[in-house]
Amino acid sequence: MSEAMLRAEAVHKSFGRLEVLKGISLEVKPREVMCLLGPSGSGKSTFLRCINHLEKIDAGRLYVDGELVGYRQQGDKLYELKDKEVAMKRTEIGMVFQRFNLFPHMTALENVVEAPMHVKGTPRQAAVQRAVEMLDRVGLADKLQSYPSQLSGGQQQRVAIARALAMDPKLMLFDEPTSALDPELVGDVLDVMRGLARDGMTMVVVTHEIGFAREAGDTVVFMDDGLVVETGAPRAVFENPKHERTRSFLSKVL
Repeated sequence: MSEAMLRAEAVHKSFGRLEVLKGISLEVKPREVMCLLGPSGSGKSTFLRCINHLEKIDAGRLYVDGELVGYRQQGDKLYELKDKEVAMKRTEIGMVFQRFNLFPHMTALENVVEAPMHVKGTPRQAAVQRAVEMLDRVGLADKLQSYPSQLSGGQQQRVAIARALAMDPKLMLFDEPTSALDPELVGDVLDVMRGLARDGMTMVVVTHEIGFAREAGDTVVFMDDGLVVETGAPRAVFENPKHERTRSFLSKVL
């Protein structure tokens, strides 16, 4: 349990001349919930996408459960993994985006069984059983045969969470999962995430939901301009921030 589930060491990422991540270093322990806060453009979502190699980092190291993300090391050299190897590693990391990205022509159940069957080779019966369990877990046991167009935004996002959980990930990444939802639908999604936190799921959450970060987070990280400005327990960061930039940001959102 002493091994970090996620470890970032001086991670850099640029898009052309724009340096988005300027040396991010942090650790997430197993069963820990880390909430990333910060203004738009601070690099939070880019960092999340680097964790599962949706974006390739330019410098530094990223490890998930002790293994390099996207690369293998031989001596002093790094070699990028083949796409197939990256895809298999990615199955260990669940990701929930702002937009739900469900297949519109598939029911909720079909959306959830798709990846276990076709990526992991899970037999259909076992995949369906797991999917039913996960949809029940997110409060959608009565929506198995509903299509995305028949579901609210909050319900679609909960299907997306069930889809990620069906792969039995070691680590869950959430990229502002409630930002595209109507305000009255946010609570159901946050309740599911609180349940995952209580159950010991290791999570990294990019969010503007300060209440969730305060209640469910073990660690809060404030990012600005591609850097980690401040990190600490939620109570310490929210009630007694050390840095002026953190105080300025929190004064606008609290």
